[in-house]
Amino acid sequence: MDSSSPSSPSPAAAPSSSRVGENPLSYKFQRLRERLRTAVASGELSGKLPGERALARRFQVNAKTLSKALTDLAAEGLLDRSIGRGTYVRSATDRATAGDERAGRAKPARWLIVCEADRAATCPVVRSLRAINPQTTLIHDVSATRPSFLKQFDAAIDLSLRTPERFLRDLLVRNFPVVTVNREPDVLSVNSVCADRSLGASAIARDLILGGHGRMVVVESLPRSVVGRAVKLTANRYGPHAVVDVCASVGELPAAIKGGATAVVCDSIECAREARAAIEAAGLRVPQDACLTAVDCCEGDAPCSGHYVEGAVLAQAVAELLRGGGGQRPANLWLAPRWVDRGTTRSIPHPQQQQPRAAKDEAA
Repeated sequence: MDSSSPSSPSPAAAPSSSRVGENPLSYKFQRLRERLRTAVASGELSGKLPGERALARRFQVNAKTLSKALTDLAAEGLLDRSIGRGTYVRSATDRATAGDERAGRAKPARWLIVCEADRAATCPVVRSLRAINPQTTLIHDVSATRPSFLKQFDAAIDLSLRTPERFLRDLLVRNFPVVTVNREPDVLSVNSVCADRSLGASAIARDLILGGHGRMVVVESLPRSVVGRAVKLTANRYGPHAVVDVCASVGELPAAIKGGATAVVCDSIECAREARAAIEAAGLRVPQDACLTAVDCCEGDAPCSGHYVEGAVLAQAVAELLRGGGGQRPANLWLAPRWVDRGTTRSIPHPQQQQPRAAKDEAA
């Protein structure tokens, strides 16, 4: 028989055909990879996996074979491996994100939001940020955060006035994108988005002085507050004889009002709520005995009239800053507030305007 006949395949051809078409899992790590995939699908393996030595003993393979199988599954997005944290089975959401990355689609950014526990539930900026990007995690205290925890996030948004500057400085050293909200920049080169309290306070002081108020009290509850200085500068311009007192506690307001103050300016929503409670607890009325105003960001929940930036507007500015990458230099955005009337202000007629009416009443 002719050895070149089609019915007699050459010895070299048979092994090649077997390698290509019959057994695609010819290597041991490939077979182990599929066993691990089945174990994950069945729920036998979930969450954080045991150490590689324990896992190798469990599946009766050597460490090198196990490492190759885990590397393949991590490249597919089924597992998450990192030095120091170990190996985890990814959630369905994380797997979809990994699939987007392999397909060339941009993954959703993950934001870490820092906000005090007593403000987070009602803060309009937190609600708006979560509406813009559901991939957010909210924490209240940064004292226990570790670099391994921060690795999962793409940016940090600090709404807390109690966050230590050391924490922000450490993030900046690691080239971690950070945006502070309503925290006046001091010495850190950090991106910030703020309601322009100085502009709002100046507008309030001007209107109060032109409305006949000659003595005002400013309550400064925030670190490095700029409201008292803005009110004083405006008073010097529009009412040279106006008196502006600055205090740090709402407990001083009843005595100041009884002593002749007719208007109160607060540097935050929380401060205004406490101020109103203190005024009314002393048997005084707003605005009959004293006008009450504030500057801050809000979303329909302001306790008094004032100049405010809506939480949705502030959150949108934060999102645009993060999407733009912030550039090479820090960006500081001050958003102009708008007047919101809650019926807590009134004008005081000038004495010269009151005299004709008094004389007319006596004549009558």
